[in-house]
Amino acid sequence: MTLRRIVAAAAAAPRPRVRRAPAPDPLRGDVFVALDFETANTSRDSACALAAVRVERGAVVDRAYALIRPPSPRFEFTYIHGITWAHVAAAPAFDAVWRQFAPLFAGADFLAAHNASFDRSVLRACCERYGLAMPATPFACTVKLARERWNLHPTKLPDVARHLGLPLKHHDAASDAEVCARIVLAARG
Repeated sequence: MTLRRIVAAAAAAPRPRVRRAPAPDPLRGDVFVALDFETANTSRDSACALAAVRVERGAVVDRAYALIRPPSPRFEFTYIHGITWAHVAAAPAFDAVWRQFAPLFAGADFLAAHNASFDRSVLRACCERYGLAMPATPFACTVKLARERWNLHPTKLPDVARHLGLPLKHHDAASDAEVCARIVLAARG
């Protein structure tokens, strides 16, 4: 069989379907956690800050924030979030921070993030680097929620916060996570 026929046969072969779990409905579920990561550089495992806000039955019940020492001292995004290597050099690595945050995530119906694909990818990369299990909890994206609920465009976090009258210190993980939680709550109410 020629290489051309092998390639043609491979292209014609049926591909297995990948079944993705449906995205969670952020308007349902009694417990969710809004989270936000800041990263030091373009490497997804370079988390340098994490914030999480836990919501139960429509009320914020807990908050957490931590600086994280990334695996490398290379900081490219200080101009965005203001965090430098000097701020995190003595901070715990991701695995220690994640153990501290674990109770906050326990029993959550979903995790919410603004541009959830970014935060999910940072969480996945950090878990992989430190040999931790990636949480099975599904993510809901507040960018998509704002577009669906209020037909907003653009839907960057400052735009949605302004639309809802929410105070925001953008690229401060604690403020970003808080606003993300408030977006879900506003969409519910």
